[in-house]
Amino acid sequence: MKALLHLLAPVAALSVALAAEPVTFTRQTDRVRIEIGGRHFSDYLHAGWPKPCLYPILDADGTAYTRDYPFRQNPAEVPDHDWHRGVWFAHGAVNGHDLWRELPDRKTGRVRLEQIVETRDGPAGLLRVRSVWETADGQPLLTDETTLRIARAGAVTRLDYEVRLLATHGPVTLGDTEEGTMAIRVNEALRVTHGKGPTKRPGTGRLVNANGDSGIPAWGKRAGWAAYNGPLPDGRVIGVALLEHPSNFRHPTWWHARDYGLLSANPFGRHDFEKLKDQPKAGDHVIPAGGELLLRYRLVFHRGDEKAARIREEFAAYASAPVSR
Repeated sequence: MKALLHLLAPVAALSVALAAEPVTFTRQTDRVRIEIGGRHFSDYLHAGWPKPCLYPILDADGTAYTRDYPFRQNPAEVPDHDWHRGVWFAHGAVNGHDLWRELPDRKTGRVRLEQIVETRDGPAGLLRVRSVWETADGQPLLTDETTLRIARAGAVTRLDYEVRLLATHGPVTLGDTEEGTMAIRVNEALRVTHGKGPTKRPGTGRLVNANGDSGIPAWGKRAGWAAYNGPLPDGRVIGVALLEHPSNFRHPTWWHARDYGLLSANPFGRHDFEKLKDQPKAGDHVIPAGGELLLRYRLVFHRGDEKAARIREEFAAYASAPVSR
């Protein structure tokens, strides 16, 4: 119950926990459909794409927190970065192989679902999966065991994302690159800027981190959390915050946070983020054969900006929560 309360609210209360809407999972051929209170929240898509992801991310009234591209054409969106799909976890340098981008001419790798280990319905739903990270020609690099925990209380939905990277096929070097790692591509309306080059223009969205860095300067900075928020075309303000657990390797993480709607926590891209051109491997991390690396994150989907959603308090509650099993 303590773990459930910490997942449900920054200031947990039993009445709030009991009011939580039930989370249910339905296994389908290419996905696991996730509903909260009988309404569509997301799909864990594990077939038909080079890596699993969660898309869409929907509020109780159908409001989308993620962009639609490349799943469906939306005239309000810019069709860039095909590999930025919903919520996902990947990295651009794994024993020298790129599993972040998806560029056939560069023979980028893929993440293949091996098993849906467990689904557990309830006020804090749980989905546990096992996947194999592979090179472009199908050679295994590592195994990941990912656990998702989902709960909604009132207007706030929390998604805990835990990834255990296992060096099951020999040592693994997670290389220094900005291209990674725990990521979400947000609703296009939340962008800080639109367009490129001479057509670049301000948007109405806001990107901010725990230290107060905002907009383009938030890229490459270290912080415990970063968040996007802004108005939808109808005037309602929504937001997404990505929190990094303090127990994580190299906390506080660096942020591959782009003004065009990418929010990504990356503990490996040190030389890119700190502009250490003479130290291209400064952020490398080796998992020895048989070893593992555990990373934990929380996504908070909310109404209003980061202050109205009390993201600082959310982070404090997350940081002090007991580790769930």
